[in-house]
Amino acid sequence: MKLIGIADTTFARVDMGAQAINELKNMGTGFKVVRYTVPGIKDLPVACKKLFEEQGCDIVMALGMPGAKAIDRQCAHEASTGLIGCQLMVGKHIIEVFVHEDEASNEKDLAWLAERRAREHARNAYNLLFRPEELSKNAGKGLRQGYEDAGPARE
Repeated sequence: MKLIGIADTTFARVDMGAQAINELKNMGTGFKVVRYTVPGIKDLPVACKKLFEEQGCDIVMALGMPGAKAIDRQCAHEASTGLIGCQLMVGKHIIEVFVHEDEASNEKDLAWLAERRAREHARNAYNLLFRPEELSKNAGKGLRQGYEDAGPARE
């Protein structure tokens, strides 16, 4: 049985982890979800590493919601760098799912975006683990998680 890790934060204003788990439950069987919640996004790299090393996860989703200030963008970048390092250390994928508070103009849209991005990335995590050919079929199509797809570039 495969293990999918969900690392999320209490700082997020939407329970993105629950959205991802709900979407994964709709994807199929053959896996178990392990959730590990930490205070903030800079805690996510070690949470992911623990999910891989201590829980035996095959893939992990790292979900967080950085604030709208410049310092929040800097912290998100540092967290992202840590997640990349963790992936390289363990040789497994971490699907980074960040939603910055300034990506939406109001709370309703922010909640919608966080839920949609978490769910769409949950499908990506599932496909990486069980159906990588699905991702290959979509190469070059300009797919986005959250807002509308950009579509392929036109020649």
